[in-house]
Amino acid sequence: MSSLAVTQAEPRAGSTPGAAQDGRPPLRRRIALVPTVTLLLGALYCLLPVAWVVIAATKSGRELFSTFTFLPGTGFAANVRDLTAYRDGVYWQWMANSALYAGLGALLSTCVSAVSGYALAVYRFRGRETIFNVLLAGVLMPPVILAVPQYLLLAKADLTDSYLSVLLPQILFPYGVYLARIYAAAAVPADVVEAGRMDGAGEWRIFTRIALPMMIPGMVTVFLFQFVAIWNNFLLPYIMLSDDERFPITLGLFTLLEQGANTPALYTLVITGAFLAVLPLVALFLVIQRFWSLDLLSGAVKS
Repeated sequence: MSSLAVTQAEPRAGSTPGAAQDGRPPLRRRIALVPTVTLLLGALYCLLPVAWVVIAATKSGRELFSTFTFLPGTGFAANVRDLTAYRDGVYWQWMANSALYAGLGALLSTCVSAVSGYALAVYRFRGRETIFNVLLAGVLMPPVILAVPQYLLLAKADLTDSYLSVLLPQILFPYGVYLARIYAAAAVPADVVEAGRMDGAGEWRIFTRIALPMMIPGMVTVFLFQFVAIWNNFLLPYIMLSDDERFPITLGLFTLLEQGANTPALYTLVITGAFLAVLPLVALFLVIQRFWSLDLLSGAVKS
C-alpha cells in the first residue's frame, strides 16, 4: 500500500508569517478595514452638509446661485450686517431666547435628573422599579405624541405663548434621570453614604456635599444632551408660541425660510443664521468637555 507524502510550501525568506504570498494584505487586515471605511463614509455624510453651510454663509446672494458649491465667497461680513439689520436685529433676540430656553431648561433638568437619579440609585422603597420602568417608557415616547397634551395642559393654566410654556415641559428629562441613576449607582459607593450617616450628616447634606461632586462628570453629560436637545427643538415652540419675539432660533429661521420662498434674497440670511446658530453649541462642547476627564472620586476628595 503506497502512501502519499503531502508537502507544505515553506514561507519564502523575508516574508511575514500569515501574510498573503501574492503581495495582497492578509484577509484579517482587509476585513478590519471595513469598519474604518464605514466610519469614514459616515463622517463624510455628516460633515458634508456642515461644510456646505460654512461655505455658503460666506457667499452673497449672487454668488450663492452662480458659483461652485464648495468655492468660498466674499459676502460673509455683508450677510452678518444684513442679518443684524433685519427687523431691527430680531435674529439676536431669537438667539437670546434659545440661550434662555436651553441654558435655564438644561440646568433645571440636570438638577431634577441628579436628585431623581440619586434617589432611585441609593434608596430602597416600594415601587422604585415601577417608577424607573415608567421613566424608561418616557424615554421611548416620541415627543410628537406628548406635544398636544402638553399644549392642552398649559392652555388650561393660561401659560401658552409664554416663556414658561417652552421651559416647563423641558424640565423633566427621562433619559437624563436614567443616566443619573446609572451613574450614581456606579460612582457613589454605598459605604461612603453610610459613613456620612454615621457621622451625623443629613440626607440632603450627604447628597450635596458627598454624592453630587462624584456625579459631576455624568451630570455634565446630562446637561450637554439636554442643552443640545432644547436648542434644536422645533416642534414644542412651534405649537406653544405665536409671538415671534419669543421664538427660539429654530422657529425664527423657519419663518425666515418661509418668507424666502417669496424673497430669494433672504436665503443668504437663513444660511448665515444657521451657521451662527451652530457656533454656541461648538463653544459649549469645547468648554465643558474637560469635565468628562474627571475621576469618579475626585469630587469627594476635594469636598
